[in-house]
Amino acid sequence: QVQLVESGGGLVQAGDSLRLSCAASGRTLSIYAMGWFRQAPGKERELVARISRSGGTYYVDSVKGRFTISRDNAKTVYLQMNSLKPADTAVYYCAASELIGIKVSDADYGYWGQGTQVTVSS
Repeated sequence: QVQLVESGGGLVQAGDSLRLSCAASGRTLSIYAMGWFRQAPGKERELVARISRSGGTYYVDSVKGRFTISRDNAKTVYLQMNSLKPADTAVYYCAASELIGIKVSDADYGYWGQGTQVTVSS
């Protein structure tokens, strides 16, 4: 089993920055990739960014150039969010996948954190 704990959400104004952190514990050697998903009210959960064990990254088009996913070891992943917009308001979830390859569906991620709220006011 893998446990994920997120931190770093909050209420900010448009144009501000936030950094989310996700700490993994347990059987972390089984993790191939970690990602950040978000879900806004009334919308489906979407993959925002993903980073693989080898460091390869993926970003959804709406955050390219503003968000950066990184990792400092095999157990901690960050999402640096700059130039935040009201449209970025959502609950952000950290997730981990044991599947090889670029996976963008939440069905491909077997482990999830509890979520952290990010609210961007205009």
